Amino acid sequence: MKTTVNAATPIEHPHLDALDHGLLRAVVRGEARLTREQGLDIFNRMPFHELGRWADARCRELHGDSIRTYIIDRNINYTNVCNARCTFCAFRRDAGDADAYVLPKEKIHQKIAELAAIGGTQILMQGGMNPDLPLDYYLDLLASIREKFPAIHVHAFSPPEMIEFVHFFGPPGATLFEKCRWVLSKLRDAGLHSLPGGGGEIFAAPVRRKIGLGKCDAEAWLTVMYAAHSLGMFTSATMMFGHIEGYADRVHHMSLVREWQDKALGGAGALRGAAAGGAGALGEGEAQHFGHYKAFIAWPFQRENTPLGRVKHWGADPAEHLREFPGDVVARAFAWGANPDVDHRDPGEGPAEFGRRVRMSGSSDYLRTQALSRLFLDNIYSIGASWVTMGPHVGQMGLAFGASDMGSVMMEENVVSSAGTTYCLDEAVLCRLIRESGFVPAQRNNTYDVLRVHDGPSSPDRLVADWSEHRATRMHQEAPRQTKVTIGATK
Repeated sequence: MKTTVNAATPIEHPHLDALDHGLLRAVVRGEARLTREQGLDIFNRMPFHELGRWADARCRELHGDSIRTYIIDRNINYTNVCNARCTFCAFRRDAGDADAYVLPKEKIHQKIAELAAIGGTQILMQGGMNPDLPLDYYLDLLASIREKFPAIHVHAFSPPEMIEFVHFFGPPGATLFEKCRWVLSKLRDAGLHSLPGGGGEIFAAPVRRKIGLGKCDAEAWLTVMYAAHSLGMFTSATMMFGHIEGYADRVHHMSLVREWQDKALGGAGALRGAAAGGAGALGEGEAQHFGHYKAFIAWPFQRENTPLGRVKHWGADPAEHLREFPGDVVARAFAWGANPDVDHRDPGEGPAEFGRRVRMSGSSDYLRTQALSRLFLDNIYSIGASWVTMGPHVGQMGLAFGASDMGSVMMEENVVSSAGTTYCLDEAVLCRLIRESGFVPAQRNNTYDVLRVHDGPSSPDRLVADWSEHRATRMHQEAPRQTKVTIGATK
C-alpha cells in the first residue's frame, strides 16, 4: 500500500467547466488539477451526492477499495497558558488564572505509559504559547520521553507555537526560515519526530486578523512547515471553517497548502535555487531527505464557551437572507490574496457585519468541504474525517466523501472539548464504524504505514459480544488546577 502521491504536478485546464466529467475523471486519476475558480464553482454548484461520489472515486484511486485507517494516540496539552487571544478558543488561560497549568514531565510520562498500555504509537503534544517556558523545558521533556518511551512517536508543537519559540528563544539566523530551522533542529535532536497542523485556522489575512489575535500569519505558518520539511519531517495541514470566512477563503486556504506541498515534493532544489547559494541554501545531501504534508484535516468551528461563539448567527435577522454573507463579500475583494488593499487594510474595514456574524457549518456543509478538499488537494495523500467535532456517524459518512482515515481513538482531548464537544470512541467502536462503511479497519502510524489489518475474528470490534453492553469510557480531560514547575535557565 503506497503512502504518498506522485511528485509530478498535474496540469490545470482553466478553460473547462468545473463540472465537466472529462475534467473530473482526469482529476480522479491524478492527471489534472483544479484551479481555485473551479474548486469554488464545484463547491457552489455540484449536487451534494455527486460531489461525494467524485471525492470517493479520487480516494479509491489513492487508497484502494478495501482498507481505511485510524491511529491510537493521545492528545497531551502540556500547558493552557497562552499569550494569544483567539476569539474561537475556550481552552487558553492567563498565567495567573486559578485553573492555569503546566504539566510536569512526570505527569506527561504517566499519560504516555497509559497510552502504550493500550497499544498506542504516538502522542500529539500541543499547548498554549507560554512565554514562561524556556527552551530547556522542551529539550529536557523530549529527551526524557525518548529515553523512557523509545517506541512512541512524538508529533508535537504546531506552527504558532514554533513562531513563539522563535520570539521567546532568540535563535540565530537572518530569516524566519533559518530561525525556525535552528529551533526545529534542536527539538528534533532532542526527540521531536514530526509537526501537527494545528493553528492553521483560515489563512486569508482579513479573517485571520479578526479571529486569531496574537497568532502568526499564513506566511509564517507555512514557513515553519517548510522548515520542518527541509529537515525531513512529515507534517499535517488543517483548516477550521464555519465562522466568519467566505467560501472562497476555504479554497484559498487549500490552494496555499497545495502550493507549498509542491515546493516540498520538489525537494531542496527549489530552495537552493531561491536562496541562490545564500544563507538559506541547503546542501546536496539534504535534498534527499525532504519531508512533506501527509494529511489534511478540516473541521467546523465549535462555538460554545468562546468569544466568537457569542457573535450572532447570520440569518437570525430575516432581512439578512436578502444580502450576501459579509465573509463572501470580503473574500471576493481579497481576490485569492492578490489584492494588497484588502490584504493589508485595517481589519475594521469592509461590510459592517464582517466579523460580527458567523455562518456555522452543519453536516452537509462539512461533508461538501471535505469532499472538495479531496478533489482539490491532488498532492496530499490522506484526508481525515473529523468525527471529534461532527460526531461518530457524520465522521463515518466522511468515508464516503473522500476521507481515508478516521483519525484517533481520542484517549484524551482538552481543546475542542473546552468548546463543548466531548465525543469519545474506543478502538472497537472506531473499527465498527469503518467496517459498517464497507471497509476493513487498519491501525496505522504517523506516516500512514499500516501496522495491523483487522480482517480476522480477533479484530477489536469482532471481540465485542454484546454491543448493548459496550460503552466507551469518557475521554480524559485535565482537571482545573494550578500546577507549578521548576524550570532551569534558557540556553
